[in-house]
Amino acid sequence: MRTEERGETARLSVIIPTWNAGPEFSELLKSLRGQSVPPNEIIVIDSSSTDGTADVARAEGAAVISIPQSEFDHGGARNRAANASTGDLLVFMTQDAMPADSFMLESLVRPLAAKEVAYAYARQLPREDANLLERSSRELNYPAESMLKSERDVQRLGIKAFFCSNVCSAMRRETFVHMGGFDEPVMFNEDLLFSARCMLQGGLIAYVAEAKVVHSHNFTLRKLYRRFYDNGVSIGQHPWIAVRAKAEKAGAGMLRAQIAAICRERKFGLFIRLFLENASKYIGYKLGMRAGLKVGAPDSARKLDDRNGTTAAL
Repeated sequence: MRTEERGETARLSVIIPTWNAGPEFSELLKSLRGQSVPPNEIIVIDSSSTDGTADVARAEGAAVISIPQSEFDHGGARNRAANASTGDLLVFMTQDAMPADSFMLESLVRPLAAKEVAYAYARQLPREDANLLERSSRELNYPAESMLKSERDVQRLGIKAFFCSNVCSAMRRETFVHMGGFDEPVMFNEDLLFSARCMLQGGLIAYVAEAKVVHSHNFTLRKLYRRFYDNGVSIGQHPWIAVRAKAEKAGAGMLRAQIAAICRERKFGLFIRLFLENASKYIGYKLGMRAGLKVGAPDSARKLDDRNGTTAAL
């Protein structure tokens, strides 16, 4: 992909971690190649898939880095692929996010032309099979209006001020290098942690509603518990996040939005499901946070956390 950044032609690298990506993965790669501003390279970092994901990627012209599944972590895998890339602009995606139109990449990277914008992320639209609770979650977290977030928003938004999603995000390479890459090893929230560190050094986080991908999940209660347990562990290992921003504020806002959606659609039977989902989230998050506090941050994360008080330019 080529776009104009500060009067120069910038190269774009798209980075996608994969594991058994399934039959839609070829469609995703084709969609990226068909963007109004296509990527110069697509790098797939594959965790030893057994369904031919790596072969599909190569057939679609992507470079493939293969790693054992046991070596995967959300920060480390992305760091490895980013370090192997050549782009001036880095786009991070997941294997199950599909561009909603051919202008997604062009829209996503546009805010990065402003030096003060450190990190940008796309709007996520629910899949057709998304249930009501999942649809209301997407609507709250990914509204129709774009926004710029700064450290001043933490008091108002809580931890949502730091929110950013590597389901579809972008940054300049110079920002990635300056910030030391993503925390690693980390099982969750590598995007939120990076976003928070950027923000605390004076950077802006751009939510780009014009850049749209289709992405949602109908999680089981077990998967919700596991997801929020991992979320809690990552926050517990980085207590400076919890000190600066309360996660409970975001959770309460989500609950209100889902109650409103149930009442609006008159699907009152979903209140039982809502109670069970929120119990799974709350218990998982609290237990995970307790476990994370006990374990503490890995040495690499401590080195990154030590930089939080600096004011170096992004």
